[in-house]
Amino acid sequence: MAQGLPRDLDAPGPSFYACGIFLAYTKFISKSETGELKGNIVVRMRNVVGAAVAIGISLATGACDSVLTEAPEAGDLLDGPVEGLSPAELAAFVEGDEQFGRPFSVAEGLGPIFNDVACAACHSGDGRGRRENSLTRISRGTDPALDVGGPQIQDRAIAGAEPEVVPAGVDVSVRLPPPVFGVGQIEAIPVAAILANADENDADGDGISGRPNWVTSPAFIPPTEPGGGSGQQLGRFSRKAQISTILEQIVGAYHQDMGITTDFRPVENFNPQVSRATEVSDLVEDPELGAGQVLAVLNYLRMLAIPEPGEMTTAREAGQTLFGSVGCASCHSPSFTTGQSVIPALSGQAIFPYSDFLLHDMGDGLADNRPDGSADGREWRTTPLWGLRLMRDFLNGDAFLLHDGRAATVREAILAHGGEAQAARDAFEALAASDQESLIDFVGSR
Repeated sequence: MAQGLPRDLDAPGPSFYACGIFLAYTKFISKSETGELKGNIVVRMRNVVGAAVAIGISLATGACDSVLTEAPEAGDLLDGPVEGLSPAELAAFVEGDEQFGRPFSVAEGLGPIFNDVACAACHSGDGRGRRENSLTRISRGTDPALDVGGPQIQDRAIAGAEPEVVPAGVDVSVRLPPPVFGVGQIEAIPVAAILANADENDADGDGISGRPNWVTSPAFIPPTEPGGGSGQQLGRFSRKAQISTILEQIVGAYHQDMGITTDFRPVENFNPQVSRATEVSDLVEDPELGAGQVLAVLNYLRMLAIPEPGEMTTAREAGQTLFGSVGCASCHSPSFTTGQSVIPALSGQAIFPYSDFLLHDMGDGLADNRPDGSADGREWRTTPLWGLRLMRDFLNGDAFLLHDGRAATVREAILAHGGEAQAARDAFEALAASDQESLIDFVGSR
């Protein structure tokens, strides 16, 4: 059983699954199934039907007031559970999903300064965010600028508190919220498999010098967590691979994005830009969220399935070949095989992220000039390409690519590449128009 799974799940009754899952399964999301932007609490049933069917629940008349029989389309969700989960794991998945979508109020501890009210408010349908909910990170070189509001600017505040503003004289980096699906699979990739693609000194002379971001895991991360413990750990999460554990990412988001203290980080965030102590505006006792609720989100994220790629057409096969020949695959490594995972269903699986999870110099055009860990201001972790096929479905028809969402199309994203990717970018631009379209179609179908 995965760490943090709910207790007393050995023999749950039918009513727990049929009604508890179906009727209490609500989530705060920014996009409904119809594609309309909502920004409120909605009932999401398609995914729950799939979870119920997966654990063999008969949706008999009388179990709930309404009966749903339509299962979700395979691979067309960003927030579905991975196949092969046990009944207890699926129950934990549903619990974590509810926590992930929970919108916090001031009475529940929101703030005093914050960026948004829920995890799901920034990650549309569990995918990438929109430019309007991007986060602003600041520093002075390697100094996180804590004295002026770093490392992240909270641009909203509850009554009695004041939001932060970007101060003068700091490095500024705008970061688009990334998709959250696939993190369990990324966590399960063996360290050696990622390091096998590293070539920090470009020993093979191909112009690609991917390197790992070695980081120190915070003291609040248990050493039993993958990526936790003493000594240097391989960073594999976030835009610059500056985070080594999913748990750190979750705890940091609660603390920095929502102003929610937890058992892991129980001290309130405050605005150092004002003379009066605005944290006193938050009257909820700290910590505001228990470890069990945080671990529920951890389990949920671990157990998210990767959406399926699109059908492989003749044009996409040609695009796949071109993807390799122009050099895209030198950084966007197509596949890995997972090792041992705390979720058995994730162990020994072939996955296709199209990322090497290493740092690469992407040139002046994409530089934010802000270090993260050992990553400098020109380096970024190779972004996985999986889920691009469904991106527009969860962003109201829009597309936001690259670390700050500046690119609205795959073509724009490719042409913005520089540094180590300059040669691949130029090779793409030199292709015939029909070949460019084939490569773009392939990338967009992942």
